[in-house]
Amino acid sequence: MYLPRSLISKLYTHLQTSRHPLSPPVLILVALEPDALCGCRILTRLLKHDYIPHKIQPVAGYSDLERAGKELVMPMMETQGGSGGVVVCLGVGAMVDLGPLLGLEKDGEEMPYSGVEVWVIDAHRPWNLGNVFGGFPLESALEPESSYHSRTPLGISGGQVGRAYKSGKGGIVVFDDGDIEEELDKERDAYLALVDMPDINDDDGEDVNSDDDDLGQAQAPSRAGLKRKSWSDEHDDESSEDEDRPHQRRRSNSSSPIADSPRRPTHRGLVSLRDPEAGLSSDPVEPPSAAQEPPAPSARVLRRRLVRLRQEKESVLHKYYRMGSSFAEPISSMMYSLASELGREDNDLLWLTIVGVTSMELYGRSSAGVAAPIRAHDTSRPSGWMGVRGTRLRQLLRDEVRRLNPPEVTNGRVAPESTGVIPTTARNPEDTGIRLSPEPRFLLIRHWSLYDSMLHSPYLFSRLKTWSETGIKRLHKLLAKMGVSLAQCKQSYTHMDMMLKRELRAKLLKYGSLYNLDEMVPAVDTDGKDRAGAKDGWGFVRSWGWRATLSAQDVGVVIGALLEVGKHAQAAEAATAASQSAREVEDEVEYTAQAEEWVGRFWEAYDALENIDSLKAGLPTAQFLHRAIYRTGTSLINKKQIKHLRAFRMCVVKDGPDVALFTHPAALTKLSLWIGEALAEQEREAHGKLSHGGRGTPLVVASLNEKRSVYVVVGTGGGGGPDTTFLNREAAKRRRAEKETKAKAKEAARLARDKIRAEKRAAKRAAGQDEEDDELDTESEASDSESDEESENEDAEPDKGYGLNKFGSAFQEVVSETNARVRIDSFEHCVVEVKKEDLGGFLESLSMKAVVG
Repeated sequence: MYLPRSLISKLYTHLQTSRHPLSPPVLILVALEPDALCGCRILTRLLKHDYIPHKIQPVAGYSDLERAGKELVMPMMETQGGSGGVVVCLGVGAMVDLGPLLGLEKDGEEMPYSGVEVWVIDAHRPWNLGNVFGGFPLESALEPESSYHSRTPLGISGGQVGRAYKSGKGGIVVFDDGDIEEELDKERDAYLALVDMPDINDDDGEDVNSDDDDLGQAQAPSRAGLKRKSWSDEHDDESSEDEDRPHQRRRSNSSSPIADSPRRPTHRGLVSLRDPEAGLSSDPVEPPSAAQEPPAPSARVLRRRLVRLRQEKESVLHKYYRMGSSFAEPISSMMYSLASELGREDNDLLWLTIVGVTSMELYGRSSAGVAAPIRAHDTSRPSGWMGVRGTRLRQLLRDEVRRLNPPEVTNGRVAPESTGVIPTTARNPEDTGIRLSPEPRFLLIRHWSLYDSMLHSPYLFSRLKTWSETGIKRLHKLLAKMGVSLAQCKQSYTHMDMMLKRELRAKLLKYGSLYNLDEMVPAVDTDGKDRAGAKDGWGFVRSWGWRATLSAQDVGVVIGALLEVGKHAQAAEAATAASQSAREVEDEVEYTAQAEEWVGRFWEAYDALENIDSLKAGLPTAQFLHRAIYRTGTSLINKKQIKHLRAFRMCVVKDGPDVALFTHPAALTKLSLWIGEALAEQEREAHGKLSHGGRGTPLVVASLNEKRSVYVVVGTGGGGGPDTTFLNREAAKRRRAEKETKAKAKEAARLARDKIRAEKRAAKRAAGQDEEDDELDTESEASDSESDEESENEDAEPDKGYGLNKFGSAFQEVVSETNARVRIDSFEHCVVEVKKEDLGGFLESLSMKAVVG
């Protein structure tokens, strides 16, 4: 079931009023990513304020999530001796069937969920529709043929939680950011139709034509929930043959979110094929004549109709799951909305939200999936992260910063940042406010030299081509034109000449366009003001007194580095190398140890979010990681190690001093985004446009984990259309409005024609003439039907999957078609692990798949 955005505080308010000292703590399952981490910090601040006990459990992947279900979630169930409670999933579980994975739904279980309520707050898409439109215990069946709708609990309609809903019995509740209500009407109708659709068996021996071949797939064992097993369960039998090879296991809940059709409720009698509630009453039926009743359709006819109806509904779900992966509103933004509804907004929560939203951009998580941030040259529409939707979200955050941090005016003097100077210090020793800043697209500029900050910027890497000697010379020329000597720009930025720092933005604006760097710093209007104070493109900066001043991007970069590398990266690498030479360890043990190491890093990052000293201590780690990204990306491009296959480009990182860093999927994703953006710029210069419909060529990057003899593989989209989903939604709204207007106009015209016809007929009857069909009327009716058909074609909704990252689905197809030993355990479905010996065959098969919509 899903909680609409308008009721976002409903469940939390109930939690406030129902908690008591003996209540079990709220269990928070958190993904190892900055946005989920920030969302967790916001939620725990709310819980502490209300004296609600809670427990945080970091989760590295689906196997970790399944383990947490067995060890932490199942003991909470009333049938297991627990007292129920609330489990909050932040960044985990949106794309899979959570009930069976957490152990809350089992075959033959009389009381699913048993008082455990799971809240799912996640930006990953597509949703698992079983969680969205099902995921609640059914009411007792009063009759053998009770329908799903009649057994839905009070307060839930079509899967939507209403104001009358009462918590307590448990279930899975998805927090809707607005997309479910606006976009999933067809999917909801198809899902609900399949749940109530009767089972059909071939026991009667009746000859069924080829249209009925899919009936076997449509049937599934009844289970205690409302959803059918996912497609990936079909591979369970195959994978069981190779259980001695852990890499070949296809985890049913982690490998695919794709579902056939919903599982049917238990204890539901077989609905008669002639029952009008079976979904067949919608078929057109000739009205009975007065003389005799028409014969009832035969069982075979009804069977065929049901098969066609089932296939139609299943194709809707199939299309939804196969459209590709994407991202919606960040978790931290949803959590801030909850805090706002509760009246708890403050600077600390706002800053955590800003950092979480900023981190999404750093990881290329857009409405086109994980994709390189290809920026449109058309300045009339927003570009960059999340397109239109991201632009609106950032503007809302800027407005919130102004509301909670009114500008300080001292003796009538304007604040330095308002004149374009990048703030590097606090205003006073007690300053902890958030400010808007004209941040350039450099990396860690306050904590590096200007030269290093520009050199390690992914934006400049792609446009100046700083992987080559020519690109380095181009950077030196830009600095020379700006009047900045190499000696000056290679010293710490905070110690640079104050006049140079004051003039930096103006000089970057003046000379940036000469080097294809139009978006290097936020532009200003001719009157010197940023569009009525909107400050489009400006970033966010916060001070901690005299101790530090950091931008939101700085914090996002440091938190990400702590999660991916850890504070003691080099020491850890030396220790693991020693243990590797001493003994061979089984892969499962190694994988578990790796996950435990990542969880340890989670707590370092968690502390750093609210401890400025820990955050500053992580700066060298961030610099270390991004130096490695620059070195590795430069080496791959200069050595021409990027190959162009049929559907994508690919490269393999298997040697060099930094290879161990890229065994972490998030670090490898950052490297892939750097390279992908550079390749897109090369493609644009060479051909004048991007391939794949302006989205650029997708990229696959594999990195060798020598210790475990596996390759980590990441597939990133070409980008070039991050606002496609949002624009499609806006276009669909406009088309619906236009369709309604046309329908009203046609109805008015029809009524006018009917009136004229009636007047003509009345006149003919008065004159005693025979009534004949008016040819003109017949022609007008024909033209009306033709225009209706054309209107339906024009009003067809645009393809939801256009431009989305389809690597997750492509990986699934390769796994099902080959014997490659693959582990799919990441919450990012575009990340997999492939056994070292199987990489070649895996990539060869992958090259034949569609990887971007």
